Amino acid sequence: MDNSVSEIDDTRFFFANDGKSNPRSELKSTLHSILNETNFDDNATACLFPARTRWLKKQLNIQNLPQVTCTEYQKVLKRLDPTSITMVFPSAHINSPASMFGHTFLRINSSYNSKLLSYAINYAADANTDTENGVIFAIKGLIGGYFGRYSLLPYYDKLKEYRDTEQRDIWEYDLNFNEEEVLLMVEHIWELNSANSRYYFFTENCSYNMLWLLEVARPSLELREKFNLAVIPLETIHILKEENLITKDYFRPSKRSILLKYEDIIEKKYLYLPRALVNSSIEIKTLLQDNKISLQQKMYILEATIEFLEYSFTKAKVSKEKYLALFHEFSKQRASLGVGKRIALQTPSNPIESHRSIKVSTGFGVRENKKILFLGLRPAYHDLEESSFGFLRGTQIEFLDVSLSYIDNSLQVENATILSIKSLAQRSEFFDVFSWRTKFAFDRNYINDNANFIASIGGGFSWGNEFGYVYTLADPMFYIEDSFISALGVSFGVIIDKYNYMNTNIELTSRYYDNGKQQYIAEISQNFRIEQNLQLQFNYDYKEQYILNDKKKEETLKVVLNYYF
Repeated sequence: MDNSVSEIDDTRFFFANDGKSNPRSELKSTLHSILNETNFDDNATACLFPARTRWLKKQLNIQNLPQVTCTEYQKVLKRLDPTSITMVFPSAHINSPASMFGHTFLRINSSYNSKLLSYAINYAADANTDTENGVIFAIKGLIGGYFGRYSLLPYYDKLKEYRDTEQRDIWEYDLNFNEEEVLLMVEHIWELNSANSRYYFFTENCSYNMLWLLEVARPSLELREKFNLAVIPLETIHILKEENLITKDYFRPSKRSILLKYEDIIEKKYLYLPRALVNSSIEIKTLLQDNKISLQQKMYILEATIEFLEYSFTKAKVSKEKYLALFHEFSKQRASLGVGKRIALQTPSNPIESHRSIKVSTGFGVRENKKILFLGLRPAYHDLEESSFGFLRGTQIEFLDVSLSYIDNSLQVENATILSIKSLAQRSEFFDVFSWRTKFAFDRNYINDNANFIASIGGGFSWGNEFGYVYTLADPMFYIEDSFISALGVSFGVIIDKYNYMNTNIELTSRYYDNGKQQYIAEISQNFRIEQNLQLQFNYDYKEQYILNDKKKEETLKVVLNYYF
């Protein structure tokens, strides 16, 4: 007990000077403060620390504590009206590396019928990600350079932030906590209202602190102990399922998903109209008076126009004055057309059914007529060759992925990835998005046959449909051999992912090195999802090498079995 150290770093949370590291001293000081109260209003100990007071009363059977009046706390409690808990999972943000893991926060449900009137409990780094340099944000987040803070906001505000502004689909998972447990959580959240604690991107992050709150509500749970190296938001949802805490789930589509649906149902020849109406390059009467456009298509076009207007406003591409004027006009004209068909959005695969983050791989193959064995381990998280079931299409994050090979009685490093991120966002009528990827690793794709260090960051474009997508990328890079070798890689890729149980990946690359050498690389894989945490891959890899200045072709065929846990 005396060796315990609190994760709260704010001195205001403790009564004893050494309360952070000395629980016995903190217990004595808390008891003294409660039993010898000098404030009887909102500044009373029992008002500032209702959960702590409740626990001590129960454990020590304390009777007749000083009477205090907690006006502010009771006001918040009445507004929250807590009855149940929902874990909310905004899925990945396709163009934000800091948000590609997703996010979790809690919704405190009330007795009101509308979930939108409930309140959300969020924990996040005290940083402005809109103005903070992305690299600096990542580094400071890794080393605890920010304080993390809890916030209590109306749920509709959080929906507006994640679903509309950041275009992230929302999954809600109702949990089986009773009212007394929820009240205990709310009491503790009140105690943490202004307390600071260090934020760490991989460990003491949003999801870790949400699990912490669930353990407060139900002390018999040991959710945080399921994680060692990192607490990944999606993994916390898997843990909730494992512990049988989830009763129901719900899906809320993002504005991006809604607009993509309108792209499917509006005739192609009219797809330019919503953007043109928002940009005021055509007048709305041009649409309404065009007798060639059916009434239902006019309805869809105006509905998409309103959605695209709101999207443009959240991206600061439309002024507030213009937004309000156009929104009023478009809504009025849409209402004048009457009631039409509601769009039918298909619910995507549930993230809770996706593969787990830790991967162990084993396989065998042939390289230059020699048998070869493979063994790999990756702590996190997902790559594009794996099934995208439950993941955001076109996204990849890999940390510390290591793959070894055994050939000619020799153990070799095939790949040792420090970090690899890909964001292949498909461009469309409504989204002029940019695709990019970055990699820091040791790999064997250099012109010799060793595993050399590579650092690259590149960009390009991607286009797709329901069957799959294509992409083209240019990757400036450098390798470290005896010295720095720079190169430019130009890649073209195809990914077919229509079916949840399989996907096909093809990438062709031409590299141009500063030493005058040119290299072609081809990577083809066929992947099958046998079950949630078991996948089978067939790979063909081709690359050109220069051994003692002689050009050589290397081909590898392999079969790999991936197990996730």
